[in-house]
This record gives sequence, structure tokens and C-alpha cells, in this order.
Amino acid sequence: MHPFHDELKTRLVRYCAIDSQADMDSPGAPSTECQHDMLNLMVAELTDMGARDVTKTPYGTVIATIPGTVPGPTIGFLAHVDTAPQFNATGVKPRVIEGYNGGVITYPDDADLLLDPAAFPYLADKVGDDIVTASGLTLLGADDKAGVAIVMTAARHLLQNPEIKRPTIRVAFTPDEEIGRGVDPKLPADLGVDFAYTFDGGDLGEVTYETFSADFAVVTVTGVSIHPGWAKDKLVNAIHLASKIIDTLPQVTMTPETTDGVEGFIHAVDMKGSADQMELRFILRDFERDGLEAKGTLLRQVCDTIAATEPRAQITCAITPQYRNMRYWLEDDMTPVTLARTALADLNIPEISAPIRGGTDGSRLTELGVPCPNLFTGMQNVHGPLEWVSVQDMTKATDLCLRIAERAAQPS
Repeated sequence: MHPFHDELKTRLVRYCAIDSQADMDSPGAPSTECQHDMLNLMVAELTDMGARDVTKTPYGTVIATIPGTVPGPTIGFLAHVDTAPQFNATGVKPRVIEGYNGGVITYPDDADLLLDPAAFPYLADKVGDDIVTASGLTLLGADDKAGVAIVMTAARHLLQNPEIKRPTIRVAFTPDEEIGRGVDPKLPADLGVDFAYTFDGGDLGEVTYETFSADFAVVTVTGVSIHPGWAKDKLVNAIHLASKIIDTLPQVTMTPETTDGVEGFIHAVDMKGSADQMELRFILRDFERDGLEAKGTLLRQVCDTIAATEPRAQITCAITPQYRNMRYWLEDDMTPVTLARTALADLNIPEISAPIRGGTDGSRLTELGVPCPNLFTGMQNVHGPLEWVSVQDMTKATDLCLRIAERAAQPS
């Protein structure tokens, strides 16, 4: 058995059982108090294992140093402690299916839920692996607690083995990645690295250096409220106008369920309010800046069109940048990508490099001047009850983390 197997499994189960779900509606940093439970645990564990300069910043990122033994670039290894707000993350009960037999996985807390390898071919390739899932009522949180476990295991190994040649390593654990607020503007300076990696990817061998560019949009529709008994020619129902906006936007194209590859989308993620006022939330995604801008323009045009049909209403559309495709900067400096590829080859792990239909803290870090591609953890089916991860994939990701550190210590 791999020497890190039991440690990774134990860490993952321990971390996933801690509620650390992010909240888009909260202005705090972190956005939820429960994230401090994970962050404070990181501080305690890093301190206990002998890491230096262990700090929890005012914006909620934990940073620590693994001293180098030879000259070389200072490298960052990052993961995020928060879990996605899209599905229940309270009361997670991780379970380990040891030596997966290749059959359909059932769930103790939801008899109707099935994880079928016929529907998820990646699972079919994991016969014999130890598979970690939740119990059926929650997500697992391997996104990104698998990454946390990988970085912590690698950190512990390096600290306990000072004979391993490596440059200075900085590890960091961020909050609120799932709501696009994981990278505070102060983080690049506080991290102090030449380049970095996030461990927040999926399939074995994945090295990502191209992501979506992303904006967040809030449309507010304000109608005219009046008692319905005397509403004729006076009431302006915000619900009706909001529904018209949704109906006018593309339905058979430009939505997540109708796009793939390098196609972008406009995704309605929330709609709430009353006849008086409605709020609609959208995420806009595209791999290219002009494509993202065009989607924002389309959303504004639809809002203006509906507003023109009812001058007594007020419709506003506020679009906020979230992150940009890391490719725009990494294509000018592929140093961390090349290093990761070399380390993968050393480990005989086939590389997967394709644009991912998502983003990471690395997207924002790269934009802010810290080149930061994303590496695999093995996590699958994230943000829902069918989420799972192979412990064997996590061991290979830990090997990659360590090999990158060793490779960086060797003269080019």
C-alpha cells in the first residue's frame, strides 16, 4: 500500500465531516463563520507538524512556510477549505468503500440514489480503489478537501524529511473559492512566491492552464405595488417582468445544459422576491474576453427591451468581474506548467491538458501576477450528492506535489 494512503484517507474523512460551506449572500471574509473551523484546524495542524510562519490573515487565508534546503524558486501549493453552496453541506457523513468492486454504489441515507459506473465511466476504471463518498443527503466536500488533504500530507512529509532537496515552499488554504472570493488582493504579496499551484482539479493527470473567464450579474426588477383589489391599470408585477427576462434570454443555446467544449453561457442561478421587487442572479462564462463581454451586452439588451415595455418599472443590471482565463498570462510564462509536466512524466502519469469549464483561485492569482495552474486531486461529480474521490488518485496527486518540489530544486 502507498505510504500516504492511510494518512490521506484519514485526513479527508476528518476534513469532510466539518461544515465549511460558503455563502454568496454574506459580505464577510470568510463569508461564513463555520469556515473558521477548518481554517483554525489548519493553523493547529501546521503548527504541530513544525511549519514556520503559520499565519491566519485578516481575510481568512492560512499561510505557512516549509523551509527550503537548496536554492530555487519559491513555490506555492494551495487548496480551498470552503464547500459549494449549491447543495446541502451540513452533517456530512463521509464513508470509505474499500476495494471498490466495480458495481453500483448505493447510499445509506437515500435508497433512491445510485452511483452507477455505467453512467460515470471514470468510476468504472477505479475497480480495487478505495472510494470515498457521502451518505446521500449531502455533498462530500472533496472539492476541495481532497486538495487540502493532499497539500497537508505533502507538507508533513517534507517537514519530517529535511534531507529531501527542495526550495522554499509556501502552503496556503483559502476560504470562499466557491463563490469567487477566494483570492484577496493582498494574497499575492502575503504569499510571496514565484509561482504556485492549486490542487483543485479532477481526473488523474489533469494540468489545467486554461479556464473560463467569469462575471457575475444581478438584475433587479422593481414594479409598482398596490392592493390587488384596486390594481387595474396601476399594478406593475415584478414577477411577470422578471419571467419575461428569463423567457427572452436564449433557451436552446448559450445555457450550461446546451453547451460544452469551449462554448460559453449565461446561467440563471437564483431568482427571488415578490410582485413588488424581484432579484435575478446570473453567472456569465466564456473562454475569451470578447465572448464574455458579448454575453454581458446581451443580458443588458434583454433587460432594456423588457424595461421598454413597461416604463413604470425600473430594471437595473449590475455586472461584476469575477476572474479571467489564466491562459492570457500563462501563455507568456509556462514555467510552472512545464515543471508540472516534467514531474508527471517522472511519475509515468499521462498528462491531461484541456480547457476546463470552470475556474479556480489560480485564475485570479494568475491575473494578479502569480502564475498558478491547477492540478488534479481525483475529485468527481462535485457540488452534489454523487460526489466521490479515489484515495489512490489522491496518493498520486501527493506524489506529484512532492515531485514538483524536488524537480524545482534541480538545476535546469
